[in-house]
Amino acid sequence: MRSDTFNFEIPPHRIAQAPAARRDDSKLMVVRRSTGAMEHRVFRDLPGLLAPGDLLVANNTRVNPCRLYATRASGGRVEVFVLARCKIEDSRFKTNSADQPESRTLNLEPAALFTALTNAGGKLEPGEVLSLQGATVTLLERDHSGPGHWLVRIDCPGDVDDFLARFAKMPLPQYIERAKGPDDRDALDRERYQTVFAQTPGAVAAPTAGLHFTPAVFEALAARGVNRAFVTLHVGPGTFRPLKAATLAEHDMHAESYTVAPELEAAVRQTRSQGGRVIAVGTTTCRTLETVSDEHGMPRPGQGQTGLFIHPPWRFRCVDALLTNFHLPRSTLIFLVAAYLGVELTRKAYQAALAGDYRFFSYGDAMLCLP
Repeated sequence: MRSDTFNFEIPPHRIAQAPAARRDDSKLMVVRRSTGAMEHRVFRDLPGLLAPGDLLVANNTRVNPCRLYATRASGGRVEVFVLARCKIEDSRFKTNSADQPESRTLNLEPAALFTALTNAGGKLEPGEVLSLQGATVTLLERDHSGPGHWLVRIDCPGDVDDFLARFAKMPLPQYIERAKGPDDRDALDRERYQTVFAQTPGAVAAPTAGLHFTPAVFEALAARGVNRAFVTLHVGPGTFRPLKAATLAEHDMHAESYTVAPELEAAVRQTRSQGGRVIAVGTTTCRTLETVSDEHGMPRPGQGQTGLFIHPPWRFRCVDALLTNFHLPRSTLIFLVAAYLGVELTRKAYQAALAGDYRFFSYGDAMLCLP
């Protein structure tokens, strides 16, 4: 299948720049795969659209504030997108003795080493020291863990995790416009670009289908007899990477780390025994479930990495229904939706969303894909 199958444009004014006033105020399109029927609801209607005995599975990863704006010695601005703590044993990046006087003022403990992406007006060089908020970011090695990935060291007063929590911005995707300095919406983003059930830190992008849930929705789901369970998949920056290869088979899929607890297997087994359905909350949950499930649709507990690219044709083993947002046209995410709904019904759903004034992408509205 060609990667330009969904080659359409989303008007800029339809790309949500802020979340709905309340999480569960978002619109919810309901699409039924068997009939092609569509309904237009709001998210708080979700409990009534599911059946007693169904199981919602969501991704409980927690988004790390990780976008820093630093200054070069020349005065130029650099965006540093901190990806993950880097635990390495390499003598090139350790302090050793007083015969290197420049090292005496630097904290080179492993806890200060990270992998990061950068965005600057000019070419950056290894050894450059960037400054911000009384701290420094030293660029140690280019292409350390992959093309464009820097090994950096962050030196700051006090604990580096506290520093990032205070001064880094939430890693909103580029299509959500924010000032590079302080922005009046920073506090809003810290709250709303995070699910209410976020638990395990490690993501640099939110599992956006989960952003619509509220405690009230969960209470209504429980009253309806709908159960819930969680997986953890730490969403990486590759989730927003557009498809550049001519065909889907040629696309180099990014890998992300997951954890599946034994409790999930028991929850899925109970759901199957009662005739219930497994509803994946988001594409990240769907990828995790399909990665770890056997031919009978039972998930295997454990940890690992998944580079699974779900696209048509795909036989879903564990997932019976999908709750998702509206995605970028040339992204791996829309092809996952098409694997479930089919290409033509997915196209019709997006056309209906455009005609119905739905809001798109991370802070946008949701779609419930049912059998």
